[in-house]
Amino acid sequence: MTEFGIGTYIRNVVRNLSRLDHENTYFLIGSPARAQEIDSLPSNFRNIALTAPERTFEGYRAFRRMVKRLGCDLVHIPNLFSIPRALPCPYVMTVHDMLEHMSRAREQTGFWRSLHFQLTRNVLRGAARIFAVSNFTKTEIEKLFEIPSERIEVIYNAIDERFLHGHASAAEREMIAQRYQVAYPFLLYAGRISPHKNVVRMIEAFSALKTELERTGAFPDLKLIIIGDDLSGNPDLRRTVIRSGVQNDVRFLGFVPIDVLRIFYDEAKIFVFPSLYEGFGLPPLEAMAHGTPVVTSNVSSLPEVVGRAAVLVNPENVFEIMRALHRVLTDAALRERLRERGYQQVARFSWEQSVRRILQGYDEICNPAQAARKHQPAAD
Repeated sequence: MTEFGIGTYIRNVVRNLSRLDHENTYFLIGSPARAQEIDSLPSNFRNIALTAPERTFEGYRAFRRMVKRLGCDLVHIPNLFSIPRALPCPYVMTVHDMLEHMSRAREQTGFWRSLHFQLTRNVLRGAARIFAVSNFTKTEIEKLFEIPSERIEVIYNAIDERFLHGHASAAEREMIAQRYQVAYPFLLYAGRISPHKNVVRMIEAFSALKTELERTGAFPDLKLIIIGDDLSGNPDLRRTVIRSGVQNDVRFLGFVPIDVLRIFYDEAKIFVFPSLYEGFGLPPLEAMAHGTPVVTSNVSSLPEVVGRAAVLVNPENVFEIMRALHRVLTDAALRERLRERGYQQVARFSWEQSVRRILQGYDEICNPAQAARKHQPAAD
């Protein structure tokens, strides 16, 4: 697990299952190191070490043997990967996006592309139920793999509860100033550094913004802070910074833990997230939880996630991104509207609410007759 992505999903689902369900027994099968990342759990949760490498034939076989030995009634696969269908019990699967399928397909020859597509379709069709993290992702699954709509349920992600601990204290702001030498106004990006995240255009838009601000002398010391993975595999970003003439104004901080990231969210003037593709897109909501205005893309799941609480832009248009940043930076009334709408938007997403729906799904698959009685509407 990691602080971002699938790790956030697994951690929050397991934590909320442990609070909501004290009757069923849960086996967390996987790497012992990853299991340690989840805090202590009640006695009906057991960590089962699986040392065979994931996504290998031996790993699949070991997983299947373990499921059979434990006598599981249902398996929840928390992300899309090509696990064989020959499990000894039904399985449900969470699909976060179709990005891996599409990016791998572009890299593969015709035969391997076709095989990968067929394996993915078989895995999805074999699932007792598919949990999609957004309506956008649900539509992608239906469109690509012709899965009937009624077999896919949309269950939204939500932000990690550590982002709900209120605003940064004076001591926390001082820590950022001392440890990271950040004592100036800044725009923030946080997330993975990969081509579909569109970080190159964001840097170009920031460069254009600096030029625009120079005309009025506003925010002369404004910086762009980028928090994410190691940059060694992305030399294009360094080249873009130099080419755009903002090498003194763009800082790459690499990975920071959530407890530090929340302070950066809190202090940022604007959170910028011009991604080209998101199955859900948590970072804009994380920023909104801290009252930070958000500029993000008008494509994929992002309009669905942010609603009316962000300024939406065409992520392929550098000057449209720049104009949105300039407007949010200089329009105090707009900033206040976005702040209030952001708090309201975050409140629409709850891990407890989502995990209750996951539990209901488990129940409907394992005990269909009992679940039908339990969840039928009350008589008038």
